Amino acid sequence: MPRAGLNPTAVVDAALAVLDEAGVDGLTLAAVAAHAGVATPSLYKHVKGLGALRDLVAVRVLDELATNCEQAAMGRSTDAALAAVLHAYRRYGQEHPHRYAALPQQPADEPELARAGDRAVAVFLAVLRGYGLDGADAIHVTRGLRAAAHGFVLLEIGGGFGLPEKLDDSYQVLIDTLTAGLRDVSRRWARTGTDTPPTGSARPI
Repeated sequence: MPRAGLNPTAVVDAALAVLDEAGVDGLTLAAVAAHAGVATPSLYKHVKGLGALRDLVAVRVLDELATNCEQAAMGRSTDAALAAVLHAYRRYGQEHPHRYAALPQQPADEPELARAGDRAVAVFLAVLRGYGLDGADAIHVTRGLRAAAHGFVLLEIGGGFGLPEKLDDSYQVLIDTLTAGLRDVSRRWARTGTDTPPTGSARPI
């Protein structure tokens, strides 16, 4: 049944439903049109094409991920905040594996996608300020945190862990390792007087 009042938001909603059901490869304009109950050409009134639709989906997913991480960090600082953010990050991938897999891994040129990427990374940068880290130091650490969490989530949702040990325990070990290392690094950099200027954009780094 055709949906009344089709608009870009409704198109993205339909695309997310298709993505959740059929995965990244199943996200096509024809599938989205069928889900929305319209002919495929009707989508071009709202999106320029599949590439533009994938960008809109990625913006929505990054905003969802950022919101979850922001809420997890609220009222917490340092180790507690970092652990909460990392748990929220993993949980999003567990609950929405196809959405997570649809995230672009390269820095974005599209302004809204760049904004959403900035917002997601800014959560980590805010947590790191609690450790006294800013500027280039925070960027270096954020890259490591992102690589660790992203790698674990991708392996988990892809079925890449085959041994019987519990993944929850493994992820907790990862968090404990990261927080202990971060405390050590922040103390060491403070002793050596490392003082780097703030960077500009916080988009995916």
